Amino acid sequence: MVLWAARRRAGSLAGLVSRRWHRSLQLRVIGTTLVISVAVVAVLGIFLMQQIASGLLDSERNAALAQANDGLKYAQSDPNVHSPHGSSTSALISLVTQLQSVSGLGNTYEVVVLQRSTGLAGVTGNLANPKALADSLPKALRNEVLKEQTSGRPRQFNTMPTTLLGSDGRPVGPALAVGVPISGDDQLYYLFPLTQQMQVLSLVQNTLIVAGVGLVVLLAVIVSLVTRWVVVPIRQAAQSASRVSAGNLDERMAVRGTDDLAGLANSFNEMAASLQDKLRELEELSSVQRQFVSDVSHELRTPLTTIRIAADVLFGSREALDPAARRSAELLQGQLERFEALLSDLLEISRHDANVATLDAESADVCDLVLRAAADAEQLAAQRGTRIEFRLPPDQCIAEVDRRRVERVLRNLLDNAVEHGEGRDVVVTVAADRDAVAVAVRDHGVGIGPGEHQFVFDRFWRADPARARTTGGTGLGLAIALEDARLHAGWLQAWGERGRGSVFRLTLPRAVGGQLVGSPLPLCPDEEIATADGVDSVAHPDGDGAEPGSLDA
Repeated sequence: MVLWAARRRAGSLAGLVSRRWHRSLQLRVIGTTLVISVAVVAVLGIFLMQQIASGLLDSERNAALAQANDGLKYAQSDPNVHSPHGSSTSALISLVTQLQSVSGLGNTYEVVVLQRSTGLAGVTGNLANPKALADSLPKALRNEVLKEQTSGRPRQFNTMPTTLLGSDGRPVGPALAVGVPISGDDQLYYLFPLTQQMQVLSLVQNTLIVAGVGLVVLLAVIVSLVTRWVVVPIRQAAQSASRVSAGNLDERMAVRGTDDLAGLANSFNEMAASLQDKLRELEELSSVQRQFVSDVSHELRTPLTTIRIAADVLFGSREALDPAARRSAELLQGQLERFEALLSDLLEISRHDANVATLDAESADVCDLVLRAAADAEQLAAQRGTRIEFRLPPDQCIAEVDRRRVERVLRNLLDNAVEHGEGRDVVVTVAADRDAVAVAVRDHGVGIGPGEHQFVFDRFWRADPARARTTGGTGLGLAIALEDARLHAGWLQAWGERGRGSVFRLTLPRAVGGQLVGSPLPLCPDEEIATADGVDSVAHPDGDGAEPGSLDA
């Protein structure tokens, strides 16, 4: 359990760091600079340490060879030592004592003399523990010296790193061993402790580490300051752009200096000012257009009323007219009705555009509203041979709605379903939950083609421009229905697929001001809930459509 909690916490922390890494340009720049700086400093430090260590070792080797050469010359010049049959122990002890006497501060070493005839364990310096010094000599070095001794070639110095043992036999530290034959039986060795060199290397290493860490920190601070100079204005520009996109067109960036960032601020301010001017022009143009539509609609009502009176007289006495005049009176009556509907819809849509449409909400049974709306569509359904099937809940579906607007939405949906249902049954389903009520109108007609879902609620859009309107629609019905749904803070959504029909679903909150989180009815047809692959058009209160194939539960 503890391990699981630790893993979960680690995963959460990793996710937080990842999100912060991808969202912060400054963090990425500083982090990348730190990684590169650490890598460069580490490589440079290792290279310098190797060079310094190599230099110190070479210097110590040269000094050791010089010292060993002097010792060899002294040994060869001593008549008591220079003998092909070996030297006496006293002579070798005197030689070691004499060579060791030069060792001191700044030139510390140990002298060891071994005799081949006594098994390489003869006389050594540091007589207190000669075996420890003899054991400090690498076997490989003694073998090399032995080869030189028996080869008869000119004597060569051999050097090899080793570990110096103390009087107690424990390692003291690294050392450099130098060996050379003195005679046919005697071998001279020098042990040069590298303690001082190791101290120098340790000091250099610590200095390089401190300097490297300081350099990395200094680079991080410098990069942080530099990126801050660049990132902060960019971040301010992003925040200003976000505020402009949210509708605050008076937002401007502060201009400091004359550099590129100041140029960015100037360009942003010019863009914001230009955008503000254009939007103001568009608002004025839209206002003029709305006012024009409203004025024209109102002005047309007066002559339309006179024409309507005359048309009613002609239509009422059409039986006394000849066939051509009778047909003209009937056509005039129908087109006047359509013209009046168009004017009414134009006035209604202009109210929505001007944001002056109001909601006259009251408690009502949505099932009753559905039946009343269906009564108006029964005449068209009878003409098309369509049967309207109702699937209503046993209990009332009470909601606070504007009766007139909801009935208008439902009439429009039913008329469209009958007109485009190709004579097949239309199914109206009503459902409710604690927060919302929904009405779905299902037809089995032509459906909605691919790519057409985004245009269903557009004004004057028709799925088939060549298709004749039998209901005399204005092309504004679904657009007004969408605005009415939004006025209720509700949803008007559509699903459809060519040849499989369509579903229009109206979802309304049960109380005024309520927020929708879902719908009591699925958007796709009941028999296709699990396998629906059609096109959904979701017109949410913000006006955006859902992605194709999405389903609302």
